[in-house]
Amino acid sequence: MAKLYFHYSTMNAGKSTILLQASHNYIERGMRTFLVTAGFDQRAGTGRIASRIGIAAEAACFDVTTDMFRMIAARLDEGPCACVFIDEAQFLSRDQVWQLARAVDDLHVPVMCYGLRVDFRGELFPGSAALLALADEMREVRTICHCGRKATMVVRLGPDGLPLREGAQVQIGGNETYVSLCRRHWRAAMEG
Repeated sequence: MAKLYFHYSTMNAGKSTILLQASHNYIERGMRTFLVTAGFDQRAGTGRIASRIGIAAEAACFDVTTDMFRMIAARLDEGPCACVFIDEAQFLSRDQVWQLARAVDDLHVPVMCYGLRVDFRGELFPGSAALLALADEMREVRTICHCGRKATMVVRLGPDGLPLREGAQVQIGGNETYVSLCRRHWRAAMEG
């Protein structure tokens, strides 16, 4: 039975690595997959999912206007697809998450979403909030804080290297911009 999955974590936990490995496992067994990522996140190039450890794959792109159900239905019209993988799922809208749920229910294809749970202010992303509400299964991808505890939060660093407390929810960046921390160290950074 097809399900909607949400694999969530903080920055640098290996979500894209896990997505690419899972897709590879299907392909290795002779099955086809459909990879999708946020079009405006071009750190690895447009339409490309890449991991910090060096693996990558081409992907279709979504933006705020994309009807995810129609995108998946169009892909299925091209031929069999064992699983749909969505990277950067935090950037989905609530409506797009509902479209993914409809694809699972009506098109009978599993959809695995990978994304951040919260932003640098400790607030849920709209796509993540909807996935937490609608996913059939949720899995936390764990990473650690510098103290060794589980990291559940992330701080955004300014040009001076100090944590920012305000700003737009979305700012594309990597290790130079974001640091994953446990809640205690996130609080200390944000109160600092």
